[in-house]
Amino acid sequence: MNTVANVEDSGYLHDPEVQLMLRAKKGDDDAFSKLVVAYQDRLTTIFFHMTQNQEAAEDLVQEVFMRIYRARHGYQPNAKFSTWLFRIANNLAINAHHSKVRRKEIALPTGESSSQNSIHPDDRLLAEKSAMTPTRQLDKRELQAVVQQAMDQLNERQRLTVLLHRFEGMSYQEISDAMELSVPAVKSLLSRARDTLRQALEPYMQMGK
Repeated sequence: MNTVANVEDSGYLHDPEVQLMLRAKKGDDDAFSKLVVAYQDRLTTIFFHMTQNQEAAEDLVQEVFMRIYRARHGYQPNAKFSTWLFRIANNLAINAHHSKVRRKEIALPTGESSSQNSIHPDDRLLAEKSAMTPTRQLDKRELQAVVQQAMDQLNERQRLTVLLHRFEGMSYQEISDAMELSVPAVKSLLSRARDTLRQALEPYMQMGK
């Protein structure tokens, strides 16, 4: 009874994506497909920035939706759908990172040729959304590489926090819920990330003056 009451009282029932997930819970695969379409490219972009590997990013996206699909029958709307989804994505990214460390995998080369070939089209969005974009006078591909190299200097949590804040426009509280951190911890991660990005991008900002 309490569970039912909590669901009925949930303030998240007005979230259209929660409604889609509730329909998926009842067996509506079309509703689930709409959620996949809404988030697959966004998640791929985020995972790509986390892994620097397009194939690995796509595999992680597939795993996120597989987990959600498998869990659909027990779904409870206790948060915005996006918060729940990014919480799963965060846990997967952490697990993938730990597995990578354990296997001592070799990172992809970061030379000019490799970075140009591996740049995802949505990197342009990162450059445009970045408040620290140094200058539009730089060649776009060079700029994408510069921003990516700056992002690579962030640790996993800092990078994900920046991506959720910049790409997804999530609030501190939403990021806090998704990453299961306190709001002050999220602010601290973002602050340190901004300092690192500012230092990394400052030489290019000077070039644009």
